[in-house]
Amino acid sequence: MARPRACRCVGFLPNVVYFKPRGIPLVDLEEVCLLVEELEAVRLKDAEGLDQEECGRLMNISQPTFHRVLESARRKIAEALIQGKAIRIEGGDFEMAERKFACRSCGHSWEVPFCTGQRGIDMTCPKCESHDIHRTGPGGSGLGNRQCRRQRGKAQPEPGVASK
Repeated sequence: MARPRACRCVGFLPNVVYFKPRGIPLVDLEEVCLLVEELEAVRLKDAEGLDQEECGRLMNISQPTFHRVLESARRKIAEALIQGKAIRIEGGDFEMAERKFACRSCGHSWEVPFCTGQRGIDMTCPKCESHDIHRTGPGGSGLGNRQCRRQRGKAQPEPGVASK
């Protein structure tokens, strides 16, 4: 009997979830489905430039599992580019990473998802509106300060973007 698959911790949900070759109607295209955790693997390794061990730690999976997820993503992207297929980003088994903050003035604490674009330095406490806030939780600050909350399923498409 196979071991249950662990959820992957994801710190980014894309605003755009569909890419297609220009000038070819969508109905005439085959598509490749890139899972949300596969996109996260490409983001961490290729866009952020992190090593695979750190990427695996951030996604809450082993380095060999991270390598398999990354290879699957790269294979799908290559297939789409070489064969002129559309790429749809959706699905998977993932947990949404969150950052934890606390107010030094009133002691209130709260969580903010990574993908909101909010910077901690620009935040105020939602309870007392103080600017004296700090990040809490394991890993200190930066990419390592991630808490994951389960959110399985599809990435949400950008409003007004047609899906197949």
